[in-house]
Amino acid sequence: MTLPNRRPDPAGPPPRLRSSRLSPRDVLGLGAVGLRARRARVVLSALGIALGIATMVAVVGLSQSSKSDLMARLDRLGTNLLTVEAGKDAQGQEVKLPKSAVAMVERIGPVQHATATANVDARIRRSDVVPEERTAGVTAQAARTDLLTALNAQVAEGTWLNSANEHLPVTVLGSIAAQRLGVTEPGEMITINDEHVVVVGILRPVELVPTLDRVALVGFPAAETYFRFDGHPSMIFERSPDATVESVRAVLARTVSPGAEGSVKVSRPSDALAAKAATDKGLTTLMLGLGAVALLVGGVGVANTMVVSVLERRQEIGLRRAIGATKGAIRLQFLTESLLLSALGGATGAVLGAAATAGFAFAQGWTAVVPPWSLAVGFAATLVIGVLAGLYPAVRASRLHPTVALNAT
Repeated sequence: MTLPNRRPDPAGPPPRLRSSRLSPRDVLGLGAVGLRARRARVVLSALGIALGIATMVAVVGLSQSSKSDLMARLDRLGTNLLTVEAGKDAQGQEVKLPKSAVAMVERIGPVQHATATANVDARIRRSDVVPEERTAGVTAQAARTDLLTALNAQVAEGTWLNSANEHLPVTVLGSIAAQRLGVTEPGEMITINDEHVVVVGILRPVELVPTLDRVALVGFPAAETYFRFDGHPSMIFERSPDATVESVRAVLARTVSPGAEGSVKVSRPSDALAAKAATDKGLTTLMLGLGAVALLVGGVGVANTMVVSVLERRQEIGLRRAIGATKGAIRLQFLTESLLLSALGGATGAVLGAAATAGFAFAQGWTAVVPPWSLAVGFAATLVIGVLAGLYPAVRASRLHPTVALNAT
């Protein structure tokens, strides 16, 4: 059985029209069309966003890379080194540590290693023809043969002091001391007071105790024999397990100087490196602020681009409104354009920031570290900027009356 064809009743009400919804793909397509039509302006606007994000990502990346390198150095050098240095008493007089100070420190249970250096009153010159007042800023110190082991230091060239030469007029120069004296290799001679001394070694930079880079080190017995050294150490270096560092630190002063522990100073060299990392936070905060300003300027550029786009495309807006586009569709189109423009700048900035971090870290010999959260936060910030920058132009575009927009010239 066939049903008769039914035609709509001409006298009845017209069929109800339903507004069509734009799919996400259509929305992205409309937004991309608007950007492709003004490529030069889009590139310049996106560049402002990119610079802000690149600055922020690079600052965070370089800060983390530097911190990572510092932590690696501390792990390599050890954070369990403590030093005891002679100070002054209540009358302001120099205090001398006991000659047996190293042996006293070694009696502390957890101590694994103890050694010492001592200041030597001597003038150091490249040769005896150099005037006595020209010492090149290099001082002399006596050192025990186990000093390098305690400091995790290394000899760059030549050899270190040992039981065979610590009694002889020989020296090992710190890295800066060798440069200042013009000594380039072991075997050369310098003058300490009026004594000709053979350079047997040159140290690599000592990171935990950088003052040793500027001294000429001689053995304790040689210092007593040739330079009138009295045998009292000036600084003691001690290592103990990490878990016992604080407990050893609490008793070091009264062990070395019983009854006058206030006249000696106990310090932890690794604390100075950690403090350096802390002081870098101020500069990092400043640079992040500059990156935020650049990002804000980029957002203003995006807003300006979108406002101009609305003014230039009023006829397009009027035509779309005349054929049925809703105010919401117009707002969504221009808001999408703003988001795409900001996202383009954000993605570009993230890549530039990561590349800048990697390049600088490679030049410094660091391991490049770019925290994923910095990329995520940077990109999220661009989307927020895109919404804020595109909101007013989108609302303005949606409020244009079709007739006014079509009549615009």
